[in-house]
Amino acid sequence: MFRSHLSVGPRLSLLACAAMLTSGGAMAALSDTIHPFVAIGYTYDDNLLRLGDDTPAGFQRSDRATQAQAGVMVERPFGRQLLTGTAKVSRVTFDHFNQLDYNGKDFDGDLAWQIGNRWSGHLGGSYVETLTPFSDTSTSQRNLRTTRRVNATAAWRFHPSWRLRGGFTRNAYEYELLAQQVNDRDQDLIEFGGDYLARSGSTVGLVARQIKGNYKNPRVVNGVLLVNDFKQNELKASINWLYSGVTQVQVLAGYARREYDVYSVRNSSGFNGRASAKWAPLGKVSFNAEAWREFSAVESLIVNSSLNRGASVGATWAATAKIQATASLRREKRRFELLDDRFSDVDDADDTKSAQLGMTYAPTRATQLSVSLFREQREGSPLAGSRDYRAKGVSLNATVQF
Repeated sequence: MFRSHLSVGPRLSLLACAAMLTSGGAMAALSDTIHPFVAIGYTYDDNLLRLGDDTPAGFQRSDRATQAQAGVMVERPFGRQLLTGTAKVSRVTFDHFNQLDYNGKDFDGDLAWQIGNRWSGHLGGSYVETLTPFSDTSTSQRNLRTTRRVNATAAWRFHPSWRLRGGFTRNAYEYELLAQQVNDRDQDLIEFGGDYLARSGSTVGLVARQIKGNYKNPRVVNGVLLVNDFKQNELKASINWLYSGVTQVQVLAGYARREYDVYSVRNSSGFNGRASAKWAPLGKVSFNAEAWREFSAVESLIVNSSLNRGASVGATWAATAKIQATASLRREKRRFELLDDRFSDVDDADDTKSAQLGMTYAPTRATQLSVSLFREQREGSPLAGSRDYRAKGVSLNATVQF
């Protein structure tokens, strides 16, 4: 999100940093359990606030940003248990929109546990504080989004070929900007299911899920509170198909019904899910593809949810042992739920297309230099407050792990 037009000073600093990172003294491993790392990045975005194509000339669109990051990764086994985690902090500064400068935080941890040969699962959580994307709100005021997550899963393998499992996840979202606090919400997911475990490593199962969304600050529409709390019930097939040594297909898809606590006219149901495939026919080249149709939250002042349909494709080329190139294309159409409590037949959807090219150079196992280019275009929905816009940019980053 933070792309920067590089001046001479940042370019020289990045070159100096790269020289330091690739020097032999920077690569001594401090521990086989704890791995500190630092990173620096410069980015350029020619339409940072995602201003509409019809915005009058004279409005500032582009900006340069610098991001400095430091953190630590942990990986520690305890018998058959494995504790992993990451903690990192960052400082992001902008050249023009300096009111957006912020300190980012990103912490996550996971305990993969196992009891005997039949019981296993995960216990984890995360905390992320970062700048809210501008794709649905083009305000130049700083709006930090805080996301908290806790999750717990358990699986019982009662037979060599059969497994029962369940889990709980809570995500909580809070926004710094007062106007955006209508998007503050908690979302709880409970799921239960069973799987058949084939000898090949493939799994086929069925999962029942319930998602409850609770919005803390209802919108006010024409002087009336609009309550957006909902309950979503799902019954889906869960498939992980190892078709061959070079092909893998994953599917989580089926039927979903979303019901709102107020104004049942907004209720919706139908096919819902996501499917992905990975194909690596050659040792150095691999491809991936994904398609989805699912409900999603919208961080807007006008609408709060949408039904999204999309697809993406990507490719990775390991040109050498130290150089890797990537490319990806993505398209997503969102059909909005409007504040008049219905899905309109006119201008109720937007269409976003994006493309990205990247290259990574790893001079040593502990250092990495990368460059990426991106382009994004949206055909918006004025009725839902979604704008037509275009944006492109470039990003340079350097990372070292000690």
